[in-house]
Amino acid sequence: MTEEEGAVAGTDNTVADDDALYVLTAVLLTPAQFPSVLGDDYPAACAALGLEPYAEGYGLVLGQDGDGARWTVVVDDVSLVAVAIASWDCGMEYDLSPDDRSVVCALPGWPLAVAVAAPGVSAPHDPAPDPEADGEDLAPLCPPDTDVWGPAQRRLGADAIALQWAVWREQIDDETDFAPAGGGDGDTSATDAGPAAAAGRGTAADADRDSGSGAASGEGPEVLDGPEAGGGPARPSEDDRLSGTHPGVRRALAEAHAYLDTPPPPGRVRSSFAPGDARMIRADGPGWSMVARTDDIAFLLLDEVPGEILTVGRGTELPKLLEALDAMAVRPS
Repeated sequence: MTEEEGAVAGTDNTVADDDALYVLTAVLLTPAQFPSVLGDDYPAACAALGLEPYAEGYGLVLGQDGDGARWTVVVDDVSLVAVAIASWDCGMEYDLSPDDRSVVCALPGWPLAVAVAAPGVSAPHDPAPDPEADGEDLAPLCPPDTDVWGPAQRRLGADAIALQWAVWREQIDDETDFAPAGGGDGDTSATDAGPAAAAGRGTAADADRDSGSGAASGEGPEVLDGPEAGGGPARPSEDDRLSGTHPGVRRALAEAHAYLDTPPPPGRVRSSFAPGDARMIRADGPGWSMVARTDDIAFLLLDEVPGEILTVGRGTELPKLLEALDAMAVRPS
């Protein structure tokens, strides 16, 4: 994202003495596109910001006030923010200046890491507490700590894999890395690949701009060794060799399959463009995140195994699951 700057009119939540915000970046908050650090789905992401999950969504404008304080201005003019983001992504200048009537609220802090700062003002910092709030003002938003592992970091890791699919996919050798899941003579492995690096890239990307029953029975997707951050396939641990597919993989696939019978909240399953005729699927659930291409394999990240990326081969059931998830997923308009 470039350092485009504009002025956003102030609201009852004053963002600066001169009612101006120096815009640094913006992101969409819609059922199909939202910062995954905020939650597994669109309603959860809205709840994290104290917003109602309106179907039309919001735009989040991140910037600094005249004192350099960080603010996130929420606007309901989604189209305007989308045009600004598209222009910036194409290297074009765009003066993002939402009308004051479109401003929903102004929240202190930034929910995402922002790598740039406004010139001519103090370094980015949290706003001072409002003396008239009697201690009831909102705590400033802040990005997640990428040095620890949790749901936000897990989702960021999945986002980063989606953004750099080719980099991760090329480290998998289909001829040697596939192993049938759930039994057989061959070893089955679900191994790790330090996604801490992936999560870090995901954080930067966010700041600059998502069948189970067959797997449970041992007849579904195959599991591959995951790619290591620094090189080729990781070596399976002894525990993985003895247990076959990691139980968290089976649970995640089963829960994803259950979405077909009981649709999850909006945004829990999202579909976006991928090269060729494929679609990129991003799905999340309690304790897991999946990123997959409808014509290829899937990567899974789990809360219970920090620092690991588990890779699921196509087998016979995964293609059906991905096609069904794509059919029910929300898509960017």
